[in-house]
Formats: sequence, structure tokens, C-alpha cells
Amino acid sequence: MNVHVLGSDVETRTLAIVGDLKGLEGPLLPILHEIQAEFGYVPQESLPVIARELNLSRAEVHGVVTFYHDYRDHPTGRHVLKLCRAEACQAMGGDDLAERVKSLLGIDFHQTTLDGAVTLEPVYCLGLCSCAPAAMLDGEVHGRVDADLAKELVTEARR
Repeated sequence: MNVHVLGSDVETRTLAIVGDLKGLEGPLLPILHEIQAEFGYVPQESLPVIARELNLSRAEVHGVVTFYHDYRDHPTGRHVLKLCRAEACQAMGGDDLAERVKSLLGIDFHQTTLDGAVTLEPVYCLGLCSCAPAAMLDGEVHGRVDADLAKELVTEARR
């Protein structure tokens, strides 16, 4: 993931990704996933390129990007910590956990620490309902997250 790219480079790389994947059936989602994997987010400069190459309107592409919560329109920190906000996790202390993590990081949901180390995001189910509350750090899922494990995860993400 390289978040420091020039506009023309975004277009060139977007064209390459679209070219590789536009032959798929329903290529928009795989293209958006690959663009986010490449840049760490979906740059606004990519949207007209995707629309043109897939013969879609920019509004259609924008609608898909904004509908799905996993697509980001700005770079994240070096690490992404997601806290489950679903009912099972809330019933098992998820609200207290969220407040603890926000306090440890000094940020709220959808924000990144000033040093660029951690972005905190809510997620609405990690599939670990029996191990609630749950969190995900850089794609690795953690269940039964208590205050001590939360502190460990924040410490790990700050490195």
C-alpha cells in the first residue's frame, strides 16, 4: 500500500487494475477492493477512470463506494483497529471497551492518531458473537477483549 502518489500515477495504476479485472462478471467490487489494497483507500481520482472504463456513470461508482463501509476515501494509519459494535458485543461490554480504546488512543471512531499509527473504526459484526466483545487489528481477529487485551492491542498498534 502506497498512500503517497501523484494524481497521474493514481490514474495510471487505476487503469492497470481495471484492465486486469474488467473481464470479470460484476467487476466493480473486485476493482474497488484492489484499488483500496493498492493505495490504502479509494482515491477520488480513481472514480472517473473506473466509470469510463466500465461504461458506468460516476454517480454509480460513487454510490457503491459510499454504500459499503469498508471502502475508505482517505488514507488510514499504519494500523487499523476495528471494534465490533454489534448487539452481542455491546451486551458483553463493547461500549465500555470502545470508550477505553478511544481514551487510550486519544481519538474517536473514524479518526487516526496524530502520529499516523492507528486508525480506529467501528465494524458491525466480526462473526465472533460467542467470544464477545471482539476486535480486529490489521485483519487479525481477537475475541473476549477485556481492558488488559485492549491495552495490549493499542500498544502493539502504536509500535
